[in-house]
Amino acid sequence: MHVSELTKSVSTLPGVGPAKAALFANLNIFTIGDLLQFYPRSYEDRTQKITIAQSLQPLFLDSANPAGKVHTIAKVIAHEWFGFGRMKTLKIIVNDGTGTAELVAFNRPFLEKSHPVGQIAAVSGKFEVKYGKYQSTSFDIEKITDGADLNAFEGLQVPNSKVFPIYHLTEGLTSKIVSKTISAALSQYSLGLENDLPEQLIQDKKLLQKKEALKKIHLPAVLSEAMEARNTLVFEELYNFQKILAERAVAHRGKLPQIEVDSTQNTQRRFTDEEFQKTLSTKQKDLLARLPYQLTEDQKSVIALMNADIDRNYGFNPETNRPFEVPEVQNFSMRTLLQGDVGSGKTLVSFFAALRIIDYGGQTALMAPTELLARQHAENAAKQLEVLGVRVAYLTGNIKAKGRDNLLQALRNGEIDLIIGTHALFSKNVQYHDLALAIIDEQHRFGVMQRSAILDKGRTSVKAQDKFAQPPFREPNLLMMSATPIPQTLALTVFGDLDVLTIHTMPQGRKPITTYLTRAGNEKNVYDAVRKELLAGHQAYFVYPAIEANFDSEDDGSGQKSALKSAEEMFTTIQTQVYPQFKCALIHSKVEEEAQSQILEDFRAGKIQVLVATTVVEVGVDVSNATCMVIEQADRFGLAALHQLRGRVGRGEAQSYCFLVYRQNITENGVARMKVLRETTDGFKIAEEDLKLRGPGEITGTAQSGELTFKIADPYRDSKLMLEARQEAFAAVSATASITAN
Repeated sequence: MHVSELTKSVSTLPGVGPAKAALFANLNIFTIGDLLQFYPRSYEDRTQKITIAQSLQPLFLDSANPAGKVHTIAKVIAHEWFGFGRMKTLKIIVNDGTGTAELVAFNRPFLEKSHPVGQIAAVSGKFEVKYGKYQSTSFDIEKITDGADLNAFEGLQVPNSKVFPIYHLTEGLTSKIVSKTISAALSQYSLGLENDLPEQLIQDKKLLQKKEALKKIHLPAVLSEAMEARNTLVFEELYNFQKILAERAVAHRGKLPQIEVDSTQNTQRRFTDEEFQKTLSTKQKDLLARLPYQLTEDQKSVIALMNADIDRNYGFNPETNRPFEVPEVQNFSMRTLLQGDVGSGKTLVSFFAALRIIDYGGQTALMAPTELLARQHAENAAKQLEVLGVRVAYLTGNIKAKGRDNLLQALRNGEIDLIIGTHALFSKNVQYHDLALAIIDEQHRFGVMQRSAILDKGRTSVKAQDKFAQPPFREPNLLMMSATPIPQTLALTVFGDLDVLTIHTMPQGRKPITTYLTRAGNEKNVYDAVRKELLAGHQAYFVYPAIEANFDSEDDGSGQKSALKSAEEMFTTIQTQVYPQFKCALIHSKVEEEAQSQILEDFRAGKIQVLVATTVVEVGVDVSNATCMVIEQADRFGLAALHQLRGRVGRGEAQSYCFLVYRQNITENGVARMKVLRETTDGFKIAEEDLKLRGPGEITGTAQSGELTFKIADPYRDSKLMLEARQEAFAAVSATASITAN
């Protein structure tokens, strides 16, 4: 039996009644299988003696025995009391021959009798200097003997020395209770447990059997056993996850994606101008001819590679210029994650992909996270593509009923080639004639279920339901775009079933943005620097964390919640006091859509010099004359948001600047973000740091779907194991499906 098949309730274990079962349920532990896969978050290693003097040494530090940890044999030398009445609290003073410490026994007055003066005891706990004394409020004390000489125990091992697992807990449960319950479950069920990995792989990788790994992860005799078990269980979890991704890739595309994805290296195939021209369809050639600038080498590479995948989706072999003879290739569909830094030209590349589909007679849907960004994409598409005969439409939840009905009818009839919008693109009453390509911009803003919903619209298109349609139904293609580059380890884990394409090179003429950090209170220096740019004819953004006056959810360090600067309040200040001689405007999500569009159009036209905003301008706003981005209370923003906001400037040939104004009570995490932004403009390096600071779910959009919920593995920490697991999983799937990885 596999551990996942142990579906009996935890309440069947000794000592687990209804009340305790309810506590385990708070930790999402309902079955024996859940319990055995509830792994320790850390360990306390009490196999090594740590004296009071040693614990005070700052260099005495490792992962299992951090500074402040004590595990020693000591003598009780005194009792003291402090407080009055019911608040009266016992202090047990101990000395281990190297130093003296205090055990503060809150709510444990009974320890006075069980640990009298003169007793020799094993003492363990976390200690800190408080009120001039070295003391602990979280400790264990266990009697060894009464009235003995402490010197007789010098050099001896502390009794009850073992490794204690530490679990994530809920009120009412302790790590001891959890460990005792798991021990009971292992006694009853571990003997018959089967492995979740192939036996040959376990031998080749020198991994543990499953029952042995579970015992050692929960009940290690020494810390090295826990680490050995963790290595086995992490590899197992990543192997099974990567195997699912590989099988999904084969099902959708008939091939495996790359084994490794290193977005920091520019290793994509390059195409000569002649080769690139040969890959283009009619409308793609027409768009290329109308561009007033040259495509970058990376853009050409990505367009050509995507063209080849789209051709395969339509059953056409780009290598022979003939239809595929093998019918299985009709199951193939493009599944691509396109990465590129802010301003690298991903949207234009997506238009080329849409034109390829349109030349085949199919439809494309481009989904953006905000109406502001969707409208800008629609406006750009109309300018660049309608002249080529492409029928472009725009759909959001705000389109009025009559116009919406007409638009949806045209979409069903195939009278729209490219539709651009927000979540409305996959709402219930939307049906496509032949949705062959879904483009998702800013993919991290959408959950996995939302991505799946737009693909389902392709599977239920009018043409997909027509049994006599020619050609027969194809699985819709998917292109996801991210201006927040996904680190290599995360791309392999979360997007392991996709091909990852990258645009490294930026359009010619772009200069690196200069970033300055300014502490709150020195805003005048920033205002003066921006004024010089405004007088030179340039424009500026001022971004704030809130629309209206609000309070931060974080304590400012003084026990009070600090006020967040609001766009509405600061707009008045900026307009009337800071830049009265310049035209200023305010934009945020509560401003009506039509008004937003007019403000942005006026800003692009130079009629507005200063745009005060919230993060509504984080993506999609492209004004080449804007050279200054000021972000106030910048430490309240995530790294990805700061990088995106900074990318709103530097889109022309003029030198641009970003000013990050941070609060005086900035947190350590905030300091780390500010340093990263100041030191680099490389989105790939920033993404790596963002992964360290925020975690994978927030970066990829998987947090809201629950897809990236590993029990023990960590994509960043376990990157080496993850690559090994991917190689083995892909080899297994390849052998079964008789295919090879690309």
